[in-house]
Amino acid sequence: MKNAFLSCLFSLCLSFTYAQTPYFPGTDWQVKSAEEMEMNAALLDSAVKFALTHENKVERDLRIANLKSYAREPDYKILGPMKERGGPAGVILKNGYIVAQWGDIQRVDMTFSVTKSFLSTTAGLAIDEGWIKGVSEPVKNHVWEGHFDGPHNSKISWEHLLTQSSDWSGTLFGLHDWADRPPVEGTIHDWKNRKLNEPGTVFKYNDVRVNLLAYALLQVWRKPLPVVLKEKIMDPIGASSNWRWYGYENSFVNVDGLMMQSVSGGGHHGGGVFISAIDQARFGLLFLRKGKWKDQQLLSEEWVAAAHQPSTANQDYGYMWWINTSNRWKAVSPEIYYAAGFGGNYIVIDQEHDLVVVTRWMDDSKMGEFMALLKQSVNGY
Repeated sequence: MKNAFLSCLFSLCLSFTYAQTPYFPGTDWQVKSAEEMEMNAALLDSAVKFALTHENKVERDLRIANLKSYAREPDYKILGPMKERGGPAGVILKNGYIVAQWGDIQRVDMTFSVTKSFLSTTAGLAIDEGWIKGVSEPVKNHVWEGHFDGPHNSKISWEHLLTQSSDWSGTLFGLHDWADRPPVEGTIHDWKNRKLNEPGTVFKYNDVRVNLLAYALLQVWRKPLPVVLKEKIMDPIGASSNWRWYGYENSFVNVDGLMMQSVSGGGHHGGGVFISAIDQARFGLLFLRKGKWKDQQLLSEEWVAAAHQPSTANQDYGYMWWINTSNRWKAVSPEIYYAAGFGGNYIVIDQEHDLVVVTRWMDDSKMGEFMALLKQSVNGY
């Protein structure tokens, strides 16, 4: 009788320990039902159907989409690779397990500005390893060939670039900072001669300056950023070999006598990260687990936390991650943070409910409703 009791107690302890151990996928990813994850199956199914029936209206031929979107930009041109997009696709993780998926989650597609969250991760790695002293360090300490000269540009820190508040002034790979998403009012003369804002005070979404961050990090790492990301993040989390990270046809620079491509932080002029939804889900799970994958701390917990803190210039933006601080998605927590890219590409991290959500080609205006449905499926069991 005593032995049976001890055996039962031992089994309960094992069960409790197993339940407390976070799940990480290997080569195969376990799928669980909504019921197993204590979610409302009908509401979860409604969320999936909602995503499938609310496709983004952006053209399938993304070259046309870009040319239409940036037609106002002086001398706009496509400089990097582009790819015709697929249809709506996505995956939802609960407690690390796949609980829902739709569309072709293995298809490699452009991800546009979701790339920025991958880029900021390479900055976090550089800080973790001590190559950069901290986000407040001036970038000119590492990049001294002219891009950070002058009374304004010399003030710019890594944090200013990461929070898109540098107001850097200049030209990079033939692209002018003032020509990226110019104001509705004014002329080229006005845009060129505008009054510069003090670094850190004004948020301005600007891909030329994002690409400058990638260029600066290339000088720090002294090897291509896709190699850094592959070795330190994507391989350890078990991502496929299908993802790519491109720059522009004219963004090759000499580093230690070798020509290396400085990658872009999005698909504004082509390029950026091309990746599948399922590989994006792995990346999202790494952030949900605060930079840890199984028994390896790939990215410091401190960096993951800092990356989604509201910045001075924009409370809804951290280190190239968006935050729901001002409740843009009204029915969900202001603590939710996400990577977002043109055309309805998202990686959403919901720490409270242990959720990762990846959507491809979703109607941006419907993401709040979609997330509300998903929240109901968690709370409505």
